[in-house]
Amino acid sequence: MKLYKFLITIPIVCISAVSIQKKGLDEIIQTGAQLEKLADGFLFTEGPASDAEGNVYFTDQPNDRIMVWSIAGKLSTFMQPSGRSNGLSFDKEGNLWACADEKNELWCIAPDKKVMIIPSKYQNKPLNGPNDLWIRDNGGVYFTDPYYKRSWWDHTTMPQDCQAVYYLEPDHKKIIRVADDLVQPNGIVGTPDCKTFFIADIGGRKTWSYTINEDGSLSNKKLFCEMGSDGMTIDVAGNIYITGKGVTIFDRNGVRIGNIAVPEEWSANVCFGGRDMKSLFITASKSLYRIHTQIKGAY
Repeated sequence: MKLYKFLITIPIVCISAVSIQKKGLDEIIQTGAQLEKLADGFLFTEGPASDAEGNVYFTDQPNDRIMVWSIAGKLSTFMQPSGRSNGLSFDKEGNLWACADEKNELWCIAPDKKVMIIPSKYQNKPLNGPNDLWIRDNGGVYFTDPYYKRSWWDHTTMPQDCQAVYYLEPDHKKIIRVADDLVQPNGIVGTPDCKTFFIADIGGRKTWSYTINEDGSLSNKKLFCEMGSDGMTIDVAGNIYITGKGVTIFDRNGVRIGNIAVPEEWSANVCFGGRDMKSLFITASKSLYRIHTQIKGAY
């Protein structure tokens, strides 16, 4: 397996636009846009997140590394080893937060790559395996904790009594459980105004919306759509992008807009990036893809 230790330029492979230019997507995808394979040769790509400049970071968890696709179109390794990082997200200070499930931890990685390990237990028990996260404007961190048995673990049973969603309070000292009635929560995202929160229950094959309360708790649970998801993102219009078989887009009311087909067995996660935040990046199995959009991402 080739490891990218230095900045390199990857030939971009364009895929026919026919598969993605379908009715309902014309207001989302740029006219004539093609799905591009930016890079491949990974074992399993996940957790894309863009920094303030639009560079996109993502994980190759089996190879224990965090990669970055720059706005200049170059791929490099940001960190290896990376604690078996999965989901990623940036906070307002430019720190990269990671669900590092090698030891079921949350990591806060500073721009200089200094790692702060956040105490990550609930009721004095280890977490199942932090998977995806979303950071509130006050610094509070929501994260999902499903159980997917990893080959690098010694334990073979689920440490917690359920697969839940948690909130790390803004002082990063206390974790509270905010949702415990889901089958297997995975992807999450919140609206930019921090009023509404979405949880994809991949095990229950549903996505739910919630009201975010001041103390970080969730209330007013409502069915958003009859589809679960691995990862999620949102654009400035409130459209929700969920993953699995390609990327399926729903409007803010849960009405299906359309699907972006991706020629991989599984599309794990998605984010917006690029200088103008009008490029949708898709981590799909062994590859990284991009499609240009008419609408900006919210993050």
